[in-house]
Amino acid sequence: AQATSSEPTRAGCSTMASNGFQRTSALLRTLRSANVTSAPVTLAPSGTRSVSLQIVAQRMKSVGNIQKITAAMKMVAASRLKGAQIKMEKSRGIVQPLFRMLGDQPGIEAEKTMVVPVSSDKGLCGGINTTVVKYSKVVSGLSDKSTMSIVGEKARAQLAKGEAEHVQNVIVDLSKIPLTFATASLVTDTILAEGAQKHQIVYNRFQSVISFKPTVATVFSSDEYEKAAEAGSIKFDEYEMEGPERSEFLLDLAEFNMGVVMYNALLENSTSELGSRMQSMENSTKNAKDMLGKLTLLYNRTRQASITTELIEIISGASALEG
Repeated sequence: AQATSSEPTRAGCSTMASNGFQRTSALLRTLRSANVTSAPVTLAPSGTRSVSLQIVAQRMKSVGNIQKITAAMKMVAASRLKGAQIKMEKSRGIVQPLFRMLGDQPGIEAEKTMVVPVSSDKGLCGGINTTVVKYSKVVSGLSDKSTMSIVGEKARAQLAKGEAEHVQNVIVDLSKIPLTFATASLVTDTILAEGAQKHQIVYNRFQSVISFKPTVATVFSSDEYEKAAEAGSIKFDEYEMEGPERSEFLLDLAEFNMGVVMYNALLENSTSELGSRMQSMENSTKNAKDMLGKLTLLYNRTRQASITTELIEIISGASALEG
């Protein structure tokens, strides 16, 4: 019984092998008629490894996700830019008359000078924070008695180590609350509490979406303004003053001037941050698109090379069986 059952099995295997050989021979004749040769195919340059399709696909997916993120960040920055620009332009209308009256005289020496670098709390906004840090180092180096009150996380990260002995205050997370004059007044009170006679606020002045100008605004204490008035550099006599005594009036004026300048600096820098981030994210989106195109081309070439290699292996195997 066992011998009888084994004969059909061996016969079936022989038939299947014969049919497979015939199909392979037919495929070989078809490929040869299409002038497909068994020449070796180079998948990668000499000394390099062939790229895995799975690895390329993963990179394509990662780059595609990054492209979506940068495009979304650009849209968010663009939507916020218009409102920030309107507030900034209104603040300029307040600060400019004060500058015309009190002037901006950075060359006047004071017993104690405080440099106030204004930066952003978040990154991905180009080089605006690096520019503020560089200017702050230059300005603080002009005086041996200068100290710092840092506004913004990005300036703190760069200045808190190298200039740690000069840092008096660090004010961060302003981006988490609405940027109003009341917010600027709280920042001003913190800075004025250190008792400096001269404050130099370093920030980015907004000019356009792609142009920002590093600016240093100089604000003095009431005593320094009194000295300047006595020296004739500030002519308070040209203005009518009502209310309290002159000394009390100058104190209120100096504090209000500091608050207005700080408010304008925060708005200017915030608008510059949004404009720079929008431009940076646009460039990043374009770069991601270009990279995705190159990866797609690499994926297609690698897939084509893999298919060609499989065909060559089939031809070689069929030739060996036929021979």
